[in-house]
Amino acid sequence: MAELREVMSGLGWSDVRTYLQSGNAVFRTRDPEPGPALERAVEERFGFEVRCLVRTAKELREIAAACPLPVDRLDSAKVLVLFLEEEPAGDHFAGLDPQRFAPDEFHVVGRAVYCWFPDGMGRSNLPAALEAVRPKLTMTGRNWRTVQRLIELTG
Repeated sequence: MAELREVMSGLGWSDVRTYLQSGNAVFRTRDPEPGPALERAVEERFGFEVRCLVRTAKELREIAAACPLPVDRLDSAKVLVLFLEEEPAGDHFAGLDPQRFAPDEFHVVGRAVYCWFPDGMGRSNLPAALEAVRPKLTMTGRNWRTVQRLIELTG
């Protein structure tokens, strides 16, 4: 993560902070579209391609506020937010029967999919099913605790 901070600082970004060993970072930039620049810099520095999904502090707060799950009553480690690169078509996930995955739940709101795994994600078929929907969407998941911590770091 120290090297990632160096890469980001090398792009002229300030207040670069990372969270855990997860690839999560917060930073300040005037670049209105920092994702492509970061993708190029990561490939140059580390020698592999990685998609970088970037959200503003405001967008993170809006995503948290839009969560349809009662997160204040749930184990935050069992709530997952899938951040999507783009908003899916209204029927994108229509082929997934929510009853097939019960007691797990998922809710699509804008560019996020909110998932609840009451028995944990490890044995759930839901993540693979969401990933398998075509056309494929670029997405990355973070548990609720991480989402909240990233919001704190942007403060």
